[in-house]
Amino acid sequence: MTILQRLFFALFAAGLLAPPLLAEVSAETSYVRAGRLIDTESGKVLADRLIRIENGRVAAVTPYAPPPEGAKVLDWSGFTVLPGLIDMHTHLSDWGQTNNAAEPLLHSAADIALVGAKNARDTLNAGFTSVRDVGTFRAFGDVSLRDAIEAGYVEGPRMTVAGAYLTVPGGGGEVTGMAPDVEIPAIMRVGVASGPDEMKAKSRMLFQRGADFLKLIATGAVLAAGTEPGAPEMTEAEVRAAVDEAARYGSYATAHAHGAEGIKIALSGGVRSIEHASLIDDDAIQLAKKMGAWLVMDVYNGDFITEMGTAENWPAEIMRKNDETTDAQRIGFRKAVAAGVKIAYGTDAGVFPHGLNARQFKYMVRHGMTPMQAIQSATTSAAALMGKSADVGVIAPGRYADLVAVAADPLADISALERIDHVMKGGKLIR
Repeated sequence: MTILQRLFFALFAAGLLAPPLLAEVSAETSYVRAGRLIDTESGKVLADRLIRIENGRVAAVTPYAPPPEGAKVLDWSGFTVLPGLIDMHTHLSDWGQTNNAAEPLLHSAADIALVGAKNARDTLNAGFTSVRDVGTFRAFGDVSLRDAIEAGYVEGPRMTVAGAYLTVPGGGGEVTGMAPDVEIPAIMRVGVASGPDEMKAKSRMLFQRGADFLKLIATGAVLAAGTEPGAPEMTEAEVRAAVDEAARYGSYATAHAHGAEGIKIALSGGVRSIEHASLIDDDAIQLAKKMGAWLVMDVYNGDFITEMGTAENWPAEIMRKNDETTDAQRIGFRKAVAAGVKIAYGTDAGVFPHGLNARQFKYMVRHGMTPMQAIQSATTSAAALMGKSADVGVIAPGRYADLVAVAADPLADISALERIDHVMKGGKLIR
């Protein structure tokens, strides 16, 4: 039995692998009755709606009237129904954060495939029917997971993926903290580049190997030993080289950037969005607004790192950097919301357990958003950032029938989204 056959057998045994036929959406017409429907496009709530679904997509949304006799109807009249949620900053194909800097080296490709399948299932069951997966240490595991989900072998959200981190040698996208004579495997360094020419070549290679977009590490990182979040790690010329190559493939680049200087370098280089933006200043906020760029700020994550890092004795360097960025990020978030900068929902799931993605909603409301704005950040805004507005982000004709239902009213209590009752993806009821 080959390694691949063993992997697929293990996936079946774990209940993480489904036969391809389960991914096929029935061609029959079905209906969902929504007691309250959140129209994320208009920002309004519509009472008692009937959603007609054909071939996995929404065909019509109308005031409720009895569907044809014998029609297949899902009665969610007691629920608030909204589009499937979107997380723009996840890491499904990684093991997760621990107190061991060597953790990425302790797991095989098969290990990562198995845990990725579990992470995907947990994310979908939490109501997140689409994600943008922004990098993995073991390159291209996210590409394989995306393709397995699309083929119906694994149950999970729709994924757009980066393939690997584009990072400078020793930068925030490297496996760091090892002894000088420890050699990091080549598969974990495929995106390491220095200078515009290397950055361009590595960008092209990532698209050729299946990436949907590029993820640049423009500053140091909180969780990467030996790097500082406030320190720029890429030049504008390097950023521009990647951005230009992405454009050749009809795509874009996003940049991990904590420090204000690094944010401004990345924005000037043409990135479409900034991840984290923890130490953003007023000038960078105005530049983001001027450039029409999105901010994806993981404003929940700092509390999890404080709690878990203290309990598990994470390295002092990580805890110090987390302390220096957590409150500053929330202040910057509030300023960005007030300034009208575009903000998309992104959590850095993978640092905390997958499936807990909705915990961030209440932090966004606490720090300046209305509940509707927070919901829109995880639906219409996220879809626009991904370039997927024609498919996801709103319950409307032509979009995928990706729906979630919740008994409580999330506009009255946004934390209700942490308790999703039902999930549908592409017309298929997940739970």
